[in-house]
Amino acid sequence: MHAVILAGGKGSRLRPFTFTIPKPLVPIGDVPIVEILIRQLAAQGFTRATVSVGHLASLIQSFCGDGEAWGIPIDYVYEDEPLGTVGSLALIEHFDDDRVVVVNGDTLTDMSFANAYRSHSTDDAATICANNRSVSIDFGVLDIDENDILVGYSEKPTLNYLVSMGTNVLSVDAVRRHLTPGERLDIPDLIARFRAAGERVRVFHPDAYWLDLGRLDDLETGTQVFTANPERFLQP
Repeated sequence: MHAVILAGGKGSRLRPFTFTIPKPLVPIGDVPIVEILIRQLAAQGFTRATVSVGHLASLIQSFCGDGEAWGIPIDYVYEDEPLGTVGSLALIEHFDDDRVVVVNGDTLTDMSFANAYRSHSTDDAATICANNRSVSIDFGVLDIDENDILVGYSEKPTLNYLVSMGTNVLSVDAVRRHLTPGERLDIPDLIARFRAAGERVRVFHPDAYWLDLGRLDDLETGTQVFTANPERFLQP
């Protein structure tokens, strides 16, 4: 099983931490984010991790090395210019399998990446891993018709959404068909290409904890959750 960790961003939302260290090396407790992901992949049976690097790439490569410390081979692709959240996949010359798990390098989750990998069918172009999120509105929400006549009034409703976890399983053939080396592309745009081409995209909905660590307040929350129970995320 092959996974790609996206670690090339500048992490501007985590400044001042990311002025001197890349976002994937920001610690959660005393463990860098990227180490948590690598150890999870190794424990779940993945046989290769490719790390896509750009900003402060040498620091990430120096820390992760060849993966021997965690029992999983690690290789790298380098973004000379930012290629978005999926463009770097076109730089990978060889994939080990007919599918690949792609995970954002600022993800804290206890989901099984291996289960997501196994759930994917190569008849589909992509499988998007999803999580429930609720948004509370602090106002009365009005629903009107085309004549501005009130048809509904909800006081401080809670809206429920199914959101992307920043982890996707992609069929390698679909990646080869729709990505061009050197092209900047984000995952929503790739998904739109798949759908425009009539290719199927499925959603995988694990019962799992998930947090995007891209903001300082989320980093603080993630640190509290991780340090309270590290075994939830890492095998002892």
